[in-house]
Amino acid sequence: MVAGGTGGLGRAVSLAFLREGAELIVTYRNDQEFADLKSQAGENASRLMGRQADVTDEAAVEKLVQGFGGGIGTQGKTLDVLVNTVGGYAGGMKLWDMDAKVLDQMLALNLRSGFILSRAAVKAMLRQGKGAIVNVASKAALDHAAGLGAYAASKAAAVALMDSLATDLMGTAVRVNSILPSIIDTEANRKAMPGADFAKWPKPEEIARVILFLCSDDAKVVHGAAIPVYGDS
Repeated sequence: MVAGGTGGLGRAVSLAFLREGAELIVTYRNDQEFADLKSQAGENASRLMGRQADVTDEAAVEKLVQGFGGGIGTQGKTLDVLVNTVGGYAGGMKLWDMDAKVLDQMLALNLRSGFILSRAAVKAMLRQGKGAIVNVASKAALDHAAGLGAYAASKAAAVALMDSLATDLMGTAVRVNSILPSIIDTEANRKAMPGADFAKWPKPEEIARVILFLCSDDAKVVHGAAIPVYGDS
């Protein structure tokens, strides 16, 4: 499952898993983005399913995950992987100029989404005795720049949440890791910062390969890590 699997990074992650032969469920909010993903998936589209869902909604996510790990809702399939690419950004404001609603929004998108998704997925993964979770945080979780108070705080909290969850899951064969991108080379970011040097930004496809690795058996000894994926940018 790739939450936010039709967005700038999520789309690259979804396509990477499909190329590896995975059966994939993506959550999305925009119908056209899901249609575009299906088109890009080409011959792999038959293994792609989509669910329009608000992943900050506890009931919606529980319903989505219900049945994995032995239940009938997904025909007994296992939920082997959860990747959470859902998130939001707000910056460029001094803390004293920031509306409290901005903090609420950042906490919902960047922290609550991971909490709700992981809590639901872990239940299924523990039933089946295996699983891998990767949560997309940010370089800002560690590098607390000016004007990013709400964003940085929400991403730092997201890393702490996954780190604690990883400790909870020690010895269960369910692994949890975070990745820390900087500015990703997406269409939206290029439009937002037209004067930037795009060549220095990591490509979504490059980050997707790291996520694939973290979800694979080759990374079975990687657990509780927060991995930078911004190169020298």
